[in-house]
Amino acid sequence: MGGRSKTPKECLEKLLPVRDALNVFQGKWKIQIISVLIYYEQCSFKLLKESVKGITPKMLSKELKDLETNLLIVRKVADTRPVNISYSITEYGKKCTPLIKALYQWGLKHRETIMV
Repeated sequence: MGGRSKTPKECLEKLLPVRDALNVFQGKWKIQIISVLIYYEQCSFKLLKESVKGITPKMLSKELKDLETNLLIVRKVADTRPVNISYSITEYGKKCTPLIKALYQWGLKHRETIMV
């Protein structure tokens, strides 16, 4: 084979952005939460809880804070009685849409493959 050999250092450099992305999306809930917010664009805590099956309120709160820290979502508190809190996907968060669509398409094909 022609060309230069690949080094472990180069491999590590290629893996760093993947590692960063996995740190942002780690766990089984964040991608589901982002998917719901991409779909609705804005929704309440209650709707998120209903849409992400199996997540506890405590875990949902934690995951929402993490996503907000990473600038993927924004939390809005309306000055109403009772207080109304909603969550929205940010423009930066919307950049995850191709990733979510790719996971969706791969998941469909995978289900077809393994459910023969």
